[in-house]
Amino acid sequence: MRKLFYLFIVLMLVLGVTVTVSAQTEADEEYRISVVLKATNSDYWKSVQAGADQAAEDFGVEVSVVGPSNETQVMQQINLLEDQISRQVDGLVVAPLRPSAAKTVLEKAISRGIPVVTIDTDAEFEGKTSFAGTGNFQAAQQAGNYMVEKLDGEGEIAIVRGAAGDYIHDQRVEGFLDAIGDSNINVVSTQPADSQRGEAVSVMQNILQTYPNIDGVYGTNDEMALGAFRALKSTNAGDNVTVIGFDGSPDAIKSIRNGELTATVQQDSYNIGYTGVELMVKTLNGEEVEKTVPVPTNIIDKDNVDESIRDLRKAFSRDRLENIFGEDLIEELLD
Repeated sequence: MRKLFYLFIVLMLVLGVTVTVSAQTEADEEYRISVVLKATNSDYWKSVQAGADQAAEDFGVEVSVVGPSNETQVMQQINLLEDQISRQVDGLVVAPLRPSAAKTVLEKAISRGIPVVTIDTDAEFEGKTSFAGTGNFQAAQQAGNYMVEKLDGEGEIAIVRGAAGDYIHDQRVEGFLDAIGDSNINVVSTQPADSQRGEAVSVMQNILQTYPNIDGVYGTNDEMALGAFRALKSTNAGDNVTVIGFDGSPDAIKSIRNGELTATVQQDSYNIGYTGVELMVKTLNGEEVEKTVPVPTNIIDKDNVDESIRDLRKAFSRDRLENIFGEDLIEELLD
C-alpha cells in the first residue's frame, strides 16, 4: 500500500499536479514494524518490549517483537533478522548482539528498502536511520565514580562482564576503568560470565578463592551482579562488599531494597523500546529524525529505590510487581 502511495505521488508530479503531504507523528497507515531484541529471557528486555508495544498502540502500527533465547545466541539473532527481511516488514528496530556480525544482514535490509533503527547498542553500517539508547561508556563512568565514592578511592575490586568481544560490555568496562583511573582502586580480576546469573556465581566463587578479601564488584549487567552477590553471600562477605550492577532490572532493584546489591546503573529500557518504534514511525512517514537519540541513565541505590519501584508501573503490571516485590510493599508504594 505504501509503495502504491509513493507511485501515485510521483505520477501526480509528472502530470504537474501539486501534491501536499503532511508529516505527522501518528502512522499514515498500519506499518508492520519488527523489533529484534538481544534476548527474551530477562526483565530488562521485557521492559524494552513493553515500551515498543505501547508505542505501537500510541502510533497505530503493528509491532512484532522477537529475539534469541539469550544474549550469547548471535547466529540465532542473525537468522531472525533474515526472517524478518523475508517477511518484507516495513521497518526494523534492532538491538544488535554483535554489531560487526550483524552489519551484512542490516545492510541487506537497507538494500531491500527496509529502514533500520538500532536501539540499546549502536552499530555502524551503511544507511542506518538512527540510534536510540544509552551511551554505555558514559553510563559506566557513573558506575566507576560511584565505586570510587563508596570505597573512598581505594581498595581491590573485581569486574564480572559479558561475553568477551561483546561491544556493549567492552564499553561498560572501559568507561568504568576510565572513571576509577585516578583513584587507588585496583582491579584484581576481570572475568566473563556471559551475562548469566548462574555463570556469575561460579566465576565469583573462583575469584574469591584467590582474592577472599575483595572490597567491591562491578557487574556489567544486573544478572551477573546478582550472581556475584550470591557467591559473596555464601562466604558471608556480602555485607562488606560494594556490588554495583548495570541495567536497573526489577530483580536488581528488589535486591537493593533488601539491602543486598549496593546500586545499579539504570537504563530506561522502557523508553529505549518506545523511542525506537517512534523513530521508525517518523521515518516511514517521511519525517527527518536525529541520527542519535540518547536515553538518559542514573544510579539507583537505597536513597531512590522506592521511586524507582514506582516508575516500573510503566513497564509491568501490578500483578507482576506484586509477584516481584510482595503485595504489602506495592500497596505501600503505589496506593
